[in-house]
Amino acid sequence: MQQQQAEVAVIGAGIVGLAMAYKLSKQGRKVVLFERNSKAISASIRNFGLVWPIGQTAGKMYNRAMSSRETWLELAAATGLQCQPTGSLHLAYNQDELAVLEEFTGNAAANGYECALISPKNITDYSQAVKQEGLLGAMWSNTEMTVNPRLASASIAKYLEEVMKVTVRFGTAVNGIHMPYIETKDEKWKVDQVYVCSGADFETLYPAEFSKSYLTKCKLQMMRTVPQPGNWQLGPALCAGLTLLHYSAFNSCTTLEAVRKRAEAEMPEYMKWGIHLLISQNGAGELTIGDSHEYGPDFEPFDKAFINELILRYMHTFLQAPDFTIQEQWHGIYPKLKNGNTDLIFAPEKDVTIVNGLGGAGMTLSFGLAEEIVAGRYQ
Repeated sequence: MQQQQAEVAVIGAGIVGLAMAYKLSKQGRKVVLFERNSKAISASIRNFGLVWPIGQTAGKMYNRAMSSRETWLELAAATGLQCQPTGSLHLAYNQDELAVLEEFTGNAAANGYECALISPKNITDYSQAVKQEGLLGAMWSNTEMTVNPRLASASIAKYLEEVMKVTVRFGTAVNGIHMPYIETKDEKWKVDQVYVCSGADFETLYPAEFSKSYLTKCKLQMMRTVPQPGNWQLGPALCAGLTLLHYSAFNSCTTLEAVRKRAEAEMPEYMKWGIHLLISQNGAGELTIGDSHEYGPDFEPFDKAFINELILRYMHTFLQAPDFTIQEQWHGIYPKLKNGNTDLIFAPEKDVTIVNGLGGAGMTLSFGLAEEIVAGRYQ
């Protein structure tokens, strides 16, 4: 078995692992990055590609998201990666939803958010994709961005290897950690530190420690349309009333409970399956549509057609686009903490750190979180 040496090992080349490797290598550390698959194939490529600061709680989490946003722009400039500052629109078609947006925007400046309430008559100044019938108002936020997740992971990994001189080992599972050594099938690495960023595959290394960690798994279902004809543009990422119930940023609004009660009474299937809706568009012109949320230790491999039908039904209440032909359907699985925490950072042994549990917000939070950890500012 060949022996190698590095200062830091990062296990997992999803977005969290890539973020850790990037921030560590920027510090001048000699980094080796391991990924058991031939490329990133899990939650980091099965998402909207949205960087979504507006959904994060004011203060630490919003600041973390904005720090990530800066890094995405930095990487886009360095790699040519698509990174579109599209902004977002939250649409209100019910009076209780409008009340939440009014309350949220009324406190936005004090809480650090960059958003504003807009009237229905001005909606076409922001997007041609919004159904105006029944629209009561919308909230515009300029901080959201869209990247192509299927290209992002590969582009960042290539940049780490070729420019940042990170040693990248795709198709290489880590079989054991016995500090200061890491073992794979063919190699033994001596390292000073290890960061385990294994995402939903959290049982493989340190299973006993993970069993105490309040982690569960979340399955989401998503779809993608064919490219829209004639270079039609969605503009800002779109969402509607159910999204107010999904993101923690709105939990401080006293008006939110009215939305929840109405949704439970009028849309029980949506609440049961954790459905809300985001619409984004990638550089190829395709619309990404989703999603749902099922929680548990594991899942049947079969997607539920009726969940996709519910998603599409809700989409048609607010989106107008030239072509709704669905070309792809898939599901993703990511780790989620059951105790309400936003991340799981702990040391199962000396010089080993677990970085996990971002709860579906990896694209939004990973780079900011990695910066805090590497800089010693994480609390």
